[in-house]
Amino acid sequence: MIEKVFTRIANQVAHLAGLPATFAICMAIVVVWALSGPFFGFSDTWQLVINTGTTIITFLMVFLIQNTQNRDGAAIQAKLDELIRVSRAHNHFIGIEHLTESEVEEIRSKCEAAAKRHDSEIAEKAAKKAVAGKNGTKHAPKTTGAATKKTTAGKNASKKKAAA
Repeated sequence: MIEKVFTRIANQVAHLAGLPATFAICMAIVVVWALSGPFFGFSDTWQLVINTGTTIITFLMVFLIQNTQNRDGAAIQAKLDELIRVSRAHNHFIGIEHLTESEVEEIRSKCEAAAKRHDSEIAEKAAKKAVAGKNGTKHAPKTTGAATKKTTAGKNASKKKAAA
């Protein structure tokens, strides 16, 4: 019960805190406070009002925003875990947010290396396709000499097998 009420309040306060109107109101308060300084002789009490107000608001907002961030992070992890579970991705990635920073860094490095290898393969295929397109064919460029004869012989053999 208390958790649901707190969650609802935390979400609402976090939402309101992020609105441009909230920022404008806070700026207006600071401007009014600054302009009122000469009327109060820039006294210690005048300074204490803004210091105390901002300290209290900051103190409370830290907990509300942290609560919201924790829930958002957990929800995103649950969604990602479900996507990993139902896809062709590696299930051993589920729950890695509970590992140490160095363990996560090691996994991230391995993933980056795998992605670079994959990118290299894609780039190589794209380059072959581009060269083939320049030559006016849809296939890889033809080679000359013995390799061409072997390729042609192989194609003829395949055609003969298909016909039989």
